[in-house]
Amino acid sequence: MKLGTAFTCLVYAVAAVVNAAPQANDPEAAASRQINKWQRQYNRYVEDTIKPRKTGCTKDKIIYRQEWGSLSRQQRIEYTNAVQCLAEKLPLSSKTEVPGARNHYDDFVAQHIKSAPNVHFSGLFYPFHRYYVHLYEKALRSECGYKGTQPYWDWTLSWQDPAHGTVFDGSPTSIGGNGEFIPNNTATNLTAFGINLIIPPATGGGCVKQGPFREGTFTVNLGPATFNPNIYGNGLGYNPRCLKRDISPIWAANTRPTYVQYELSICGNDFECFGTVSEALNGTHTGGHYTWGGDPGFDPYSAAGDPVFYLHHAQVDRLWAIWQALNHSVRMKQVYGTETAFNSMF
Repeated sequence: MKLGTAFTCLVYAVAAVVNAAPQANDPEAAASRQINKWQRQYNRYVEDTIKPRKTGCTKDKIIYRQEWGSLSRQQRIEYTNAVQCLAEKLPLSSKTEVPGARNHYDDFVAQHIKSAPNVHFSGLFYPFHRYYVHLYEKALRSECGYKGTQPYWDWTLSWQDPAHGTVFDGSPTSIGGNGEFIPNNTATNLTAFGINLIIPPATGGGCVKQGPFREGTFTVNLGPATFNPNIYGNGLGYNPRCLKRDISPIWAANTRPTYVQYELSICGNDFECFGTVSEALNGTHTGGHYTWGGDPGFDPYSAAGDPVFYLHHAQVDRLWAIWQALNHSVRMKQVYGTETAFNSMF
């Protein structure tokens, strides 16, 4: 499937979430209004582009992705049930290549682990993850009977208190809660893409005890690949454990509306600049990942082992789609860089 087709058949719906009345001079509220305005511009562009078509990507083939909190309780449960369904199906990966895979969900995690060195801090970051999330969404629908579409997690709605947002509140209609708090927990030391990063502990750190992916109902089998000391090899071996999270308000602050508005506006038509700003340590992509953290969340290779990964990257893709539509005649088919991290073509 062509990447352009993946975009023009997809519409991200504006989150139908009611927040407290903002103060007139609140810069975050103003940024949220601007982001929603840009998204509506993107929606009009997609719909106007498709409207005259009689074949290919036509109006009846549009899929609408919604923000997690905009889904009904039943729709959220149907989604998490479909994810559990993937985790109950037999793996398709080669036992030689991915000896740790125990289910079909692991197949997707393995693909991200294998691709990670080439699809981060490179020109493949955005197109790879767009197609990757599409294939995951397709599997949920075609193999597990899911009738909905891949939801996204709009970080800007819960950045001030992510643990109590609809994604992480630990209810049966969430993606699971924070990890159990571990007193005096140690920092996470990881090395990836030539970068060494020490991440201090936050508000959790232990096993997730609440929600559909709590300990005993969901098992992480692959990774981590970048934690130091690295005793797990390349991340493709069998390493069964509970899902752990360590929700951090500090990292969540990097996903606030003003940060998103900045990323969508600062680079003009320069796609390489847009990707660099988003993937930076203080960018929204990193901020979203380390908002939930934990294991495998802190590992940039095997982070897809946490189901919230796909909601996060649907949001990342949403912002790329909005950015593209702001000047579609110039940005829609732009590419940059190579498949090597930090290697520009120029």
